[in-house]
Amino acid sequence: MLELLERAAGAGGGESTRAASPSAFGLVPEQLAERGCPGSVNNAFQRLQRPWTWTHVEPPLHQAAARWLVEHTDLRLPEVERDVGASDGTTRVVYRSGGDAFEAVHMPRDVRAPRVTMCLSSQVGCGMGCRFCATASMGLVRNLSAGEIVGQVLATMDRIGPKTSNQLSLVFMGMGEPLHNVTEVVHAISTLCHPLGLGLSPRRITVSTSGVVKGIDELARAPRRPRLALSLNATTNPTRTAIMPVNRKWDLAELRAALGRWPFEARERITVEYVMLAGINDADDDVDRLVAWLDGLPHMLNLIPFNPHHAAPGMRASSPERVSEFAAALHAAGCRVTVRVNRGRDVAAACGQLVVGAGSGR
Repeated sequence: MLELLERAAGAGGGESTRAASPSAFGLVPEQLAERGCPGSVNNAFQRLQRPWTWTHVEPPLHQAAARWLVEHTDLRLPEVERDVGASDGTTRVVYRSGGDAFEAVHMPRDVRAPRVTMCLSSQVGCGMGCRFCATASMGLVRNLSAGEIVGQVLATMDRIGPKTSNQLSLVFMGMGEPLHNVTEVVHAISTLCHPLGLGLSPRRITVSTSGVVKGIDELARAPRRPRLALSLNATTNPTRTAIMPVNRKWDLAELRAALGRWPFEARERITVEYVMLAGINDADDDVDRLVAWLDGLPHMLNLIPFNPHHAAPGMRASSPERVSEFAAALHAAGCRVTVRVNRGRDVAAACGQLVVGAGSGR
């Protein structure tokens, strides 16, 4: 994209790569206009946000606008450092931006029609300290900007696909706690949903949180409000606090109250994620407490088989038989429940496995 605009501007490289410049991919048309972009800002935004236009000259871009973008914005997408394919078609993608590495996951499926789900990161690393998640071993390095978040999508579409956005769904379930970076995440969602860009429906974007109540309330007020997912994983406060330190600040009662404030649309449900941990959260009493906690909440309960990793040596996955029994008991009690199919486990791209070494690839 940088080379394309430099050719359109009749300019050479260098100035556009200044680290202090804002990412062009995080600027909506109104921001481009406010910053002084000449010509049609709608045209400039459309060209930036649609990867399928990058290899040809349509729509034409005004030379002055191209020159302005080269001189006043950072036109570098997150670099795809490498991608690793799994046996099930999933691809783990390692990006580098600003010297830091982070990961996302590209998951194609072909049930009724070809579709792709991208699992995005919102931070480099994570500071939440969830014991079952490998990303926690990195600690929090920094937040990603809206431009870097959008850039994950555009760079992956350009390299792997899909070629158009009508086949695309997004989930913020990669590295980081999205609601600890809620301002940039909300702006990225607005950019991704802009009708002159990818034009995604907010209903095709899901943001997963470990339970940051303040952020849930803020996300509920977003101009383009996505779907919400909650990583619950326990039915008592002592257990949840032991495996998810965020519970010290917002316990199960406060969390349930926050979900009750969510402005549901017709037929909308909150996805409640529950990682199955042997001897920790898979008892019969957990079924009863979970049913009571979910009572009155429009939900889809997603049971997730635990994916072992080096950072959680003392944790074991519930057996497949126990997961099936747990799901059947919940279903019999009236819960909507599914069991997640692991994708990308053989390349460490499954739920809870994303981690990169500091300053390196992995």
